[in-house]
Amino acid sequence: MRQPLEGIKVLDITTGGVGPIISWELAMWGGEVIRIESVRRPCITRVSMPFKDNESGLNRSYVFPLANWKKRSFGVKLDHPKGLELVKQLVSWTDVMVASFSRRAIEKWELNYEEVKKIKPDIIMLQTSMQGATGPRADSIGWGMMLKALVGFVHLTGWPDRLGVGPLPPYTDYIAPFWGVAAILAAIDNRRRTGKGIFIDLSQYESSLHFIGPLIMDYFANRRVNARCGNESSYAAPHGAYQCKGEDKWCAIAVYTDQEWTAFCNALGEPEWTREPQFATLRGRKENEKELNRLVNEWTVNYIPHEVMEKLQSAGVAASVVEDGIDLWEHDSQLKERDFFKTIDHPEMGPFSYFRLPPIFSKTPLETGPAPCLGQDNEYVCTQILGLSDEELADLTANGILESA
Repeated sequence: MRQPLEGIKVLDITTGGVGPIISWELAMWGGEVIRIESVRRPCITRVSMPFKDNESGLNRSYVFPLANWKKRSFGVKLDHPKGLELVKQLVSWTDVMVASFSRRAIEKWELNYEEVKKIKPDIIMLQTSMQGATGPRADSIGWGMMLKALVGFVHLTGWPDRLGVGPLPPYTDYIAPFWGVAAILAAIDNRRRTGKGIFIDLSQYESSLHFIGPLIMDYFANRRVNARCGNESSYAAPHGAYQCKGEDKWCAIAVYTDQEWTAFCNALGEPEWTREPQFATLRGRKENEKELNRLVNEWTVNYIPHEVMEKLQSAGVAASVVEDGIDLWEHDSQLKERDFFKTIDHPEMGPFSYFRLPPIFSKTPLETGPAPCLGQDNEYVCTQILGLSDEELADLTANGILESA
């Protein structure tokens, strides 16, 4: 069975999170992705903890496979004229080029859109950067950990009486790729109909601002600046994570309407405090939220998280266990039933488990494959794609133009 993007050739000149995730999704749907890499300046994810058996190495990070399943790795020196020439030859093979280095680096290598379309006129090129390819901060560089602060996530996440903490991971790295993949799919469809390529300028800053659109609109309309509110919500109560029986065990609960409040009280067995007038309306529950949270917690602490979740969900109240890594991997029956975690044999790390893409196609099941070791596909790229001889391959390797680890 053909994969949705089978036959689409992708050149990946990226680093970090956003660019690699975009090209990884194309690979998972059947595209052939060649990733350009360097031993001297490896992607940050190749040198990020944790490592297999706590032993560091360019092919041993658990972070790198997150966005690199099924790709091929071409290790080459881009700052060497011959290495750059090889990459430009690959451009003529390419349907979609994904780049995430700074504008200055891309232009230095002459791999910007104006140059690559001279080689491949119908090429689709997506360039993603912190703040876009134009504007006064077009040359701004950095990582998602910085960008989540610029967007406002750090300001909004945490408790009102403490400094902002922000979400733990580089949150914007997991938002911008959705826009990038959708734009590329639209461009592929357009090229099939018109024969024309296109340049896509993806600002990770602008992509991420969409996730706090209501708060931005609140300022436009009311000049109100939203601030940290812990686990509270302005339109729900109770709303938060409540302690349950066991060590560090919690269940998240959200009650939005008076009808849900009635269902919540019924699920608890209607203890006396649920009939107190100050809790009869959402406004009253918000005004007395501190006391309400204390009373809810006195109930949840008597049950394990799954008991709380099942009682409330059966009553039509939104509730969910707060899971940790052990829960997700060992005990989540839903994920096991849907075969969410995949085990793949990695060339250096051995059997390696990670998660698949969420969508499931009925007629074209996803094909999995390991993330590559750095430079493992040099021979394939040079001989099968670029048509070089074995002697030329040996010469490029001997002169250090091709790299591997």
